[in-house]
Amino acid sequence: MPLKKNEKSKSKKGMNTLPFYIVIAVVFVLFIYFQSSRYISSILGIALFMIIIVVIIIELLNGVKEEGVTKNIIEIIIAVFVVLALWFGLRFFLHTNNPIDIVPSCSMLPNLKRGDLIVLHGVTNISEVKAPIINISKADYNTMQKNIKSEFLSCVAYNRTGNEIQVSQLIKPGYSVGLLSLSSTGGQIVNQQNQQNNLIKYACGAQQIQYSNGTTASEAYTTSVTINGTTLNGDRNNTIVVYQTIPQDYFYQLGDSYIVHRVYAVLNVSGVYYILTKGDNNPGLDMQYGNYPVNLTYIQGKELLSIPYLGYIKLVLSNSFSEPSGCNSTVLDN
Repeated sequence: MPLKKNEKSKSKKGMNTLPFYIVIAVVFVLFIYFQSSRYISSILGIALFMIIIVVIIIELLNGVKEEGVTKNIIEIIIAVFVVLALWFGLRFFLHTNNPIDIVPSCSMLPNLKRGDLIVLHGVTNISEVKAPIINISKADYNTMQKNIKSEFLSCVAYNRTGNEIQVSQLIKPGYSVGLLSLSSTGGQIVNQQNQQNNLIKYACGAQQIQYSNGTTASEAYTTSVTINGTTLNGDRNNTIVVYQTIPQDYFYQLGDSYIVHRVYAVLNVSGVYYILTKGDNNPGLDMQYGNYPVNLTYIQGKELLSIPYLGYIKLVLSNSFSEPSGCNSTVLDN
């Protein structure tokens, strides 16, 4: 007996995906909520990733079942074309090859949070960057590059016990604050007065941090930077940029191809500009941890606006399930 018309349409109807989308929303919220737990967030992240894949497959099968292979392929092509048109449109109007990025860490707390989606505008002229500009001679900059490792000095707390030195970022009882120079043979404490030959000189002190449970502590912190006789204390009104790291950078070796940080200062080397950056929630400048000053050509763009939580979708799809270190504390403003 042949099927009636309404029975035929029912037989072609695919699986209902609404419950899956509800589950995705619930797991997504739980994933964000449990970010501080590495184990739970990893499980939720993997589950969310798998559910998304399942929903994509079901939607494709439903499309084939209801509309046929040809029409479904055409719709996919149109959707891809629309996405590409929007992407290239954003690139054109925002003057950057990467108009959208994600905040992957907590180094910009409290201004930007992990999982924020940020829209970028390209930087074509140094006048578009708000930060103090320090004029440097080409000879002085070349000298710095030749002795760059002597400039990689981070502010730490330390305690001497005989011939051994214990180092910590937190200032513990009995610890002093100073500069740490890292080398292949280990670390060495450098007196702040021994920076005379460095182009960039750091002053170290103490800064209060607050943990997520409300308790506070003190950590070793870069309180100011002196460049060519000009002392800077940092300004959280300066421009936030996304820059590309290079293979020599410590951040690159950790797997971070792009960094979202604030501009601390701009070095004008005979008309060629280099950017010194710092995470708002980091105790020191990027350069202090073994990252080279960024040429303007490596700037992907400056922050135009941010949208909370949307970036977590990319973090899940890129298997970045667990919250990185440093997310349980925030540097307090003076």
